[in-house]
Amino acid sequence: MAEKSTIARPYAQAAFELAQDKNDLRAWSEMLALGAMIVSDEQLTRLIDNPEVSKDALLEVILKVAGDRLDTVGRNFIRVLADNGRLNVLPEIALLYEQHRAEAERYVDAEVISAFPLSDAQQQTLVDSLKKKLGREIRLTTSIDESLIGGAVVRAGDLVIDGSITGHLNKLAQTLIA
Repeated sequence: MAEKSTIARPYAQAAFELAQDKNDLRAWSEMLALGAMIVSDEQLTRLIDNPEVSKDALLEVILKVAGDRLDTVGRNFIRVLADNGRLNVLPEIALLYEQHRAEAERYVDAEVISAFPLSDAQQQTLVDSLKKKLGREIRLTTSIDESLIGGAVVRAGDLVIDGSITGHLNKLAQTLIA
């Protein structure tokens, strides 16, 4: 069976093109995120995987849960996924769509995991450095992981910078073992 991202790719592209035509990338982000959240629910996943549950029944449940948060085109998009047995790839579609959107809007989502909270000045310095390196606007999120001991791990697109003490200790251990 094809990998989920391979199956999701044309649907994500189609959703992106629809959103671009309507000049409403943000609304589509929200609709796809909602759909992905709904189909990721453990109970609904079991229904999607159950061959005895009809596509129409699945569609009805999803549209009922979504309520008025899906517009007509969004509802039709979910209907196409249900008709083609592709509801299970909606989380991947949402992820790939966000990559298309980030490319079009020229931004990168960056995540910083640090051992201690970063000050506003440190966050701004990091944003400025990443912006210069990547040539894009940066949307920064931060979290704390005390197991890093010190330092931070930065993830921005394909770029990963491990400046944590734990990372350095692991590299040292690998060097000593080799």
